Amino acid sequence: MEISKQQIRKVLTTKCNFSQLGLNMMVTRLTGLYAKDPSESMLMKCTDEINAFFAKYQAIMGQDYETISKM
Repeated sequence: MEISKQQIRKVLTTKCNFSQLGLNMMVTRLTGLYAKDPSESMLMKCTDEINAFFAKYQAIMGQDYETISKM
């Protein structure tokens, strides 16, 4: 499971509601950071953090991965 920068940009700029509370909390935090600093380096940081989260919790992230993949 690897999510692209373009998909992460959509997640950070669109109101999304995911099934996993931890993902919702992380996306809310990262959305605030990205809104303050919409640079390419911040987008890469957010992309790396979200991909690491998906890798760690891969067993329970299938539904949310599908949601992001369709964006």
